[in-house]
Amino acid sequence: MPLVWVLLVLLVAALVVLGLGAFRLRSLAARTGTFECGYRTRTRHGAHVSLGFAQFRSERVDWWRCWSLVPRAKRTWRRDSLVVLGRVALDAGSRPDLYVVRCEHDGTAFELTMSAGAYAGLTSWLEAAPPTRFGVVV
Repeated sequence: MPLVWVLLVLLVAALVVLGLGAFRLRSLAARTGTFECGYRTRTRHGAHVSLGFAQFRSERVDWWRCWSLVPRAKRTWRRDSLVVLGRVALDAGSRPDLYVVRCEHDGTAFELTMSAGAYAGLTSWLEAAPPTRFGVVV
């Protein structure tokens, strides 16, 4: 097979992957209850930050990475095990309404980055749970 054909096949494959990624991002962003949400966890090697989208479901929040072709959510936090420990305003020049929200789920601590509106939605969603031992906002 000549080199030109190999390069053409690679180019077409790259365009297909880019198209699938763009379609996935667009479909995630268009879902009801979805908001932009960064995820950060601390490990012994430092902090790892991932950009993504989160979506409210009836009893859980699902989180997807932005740059992935996996159709399932990367993280899922059940309402009855999610605790919001606090928030800190993020000093971002272009987006002054961003918060870093400290959370815990089943004993695992992590941070979410979200807008003020998304934070209000998250805390309202947790507080609107039926009266049992559901998610807590501290």
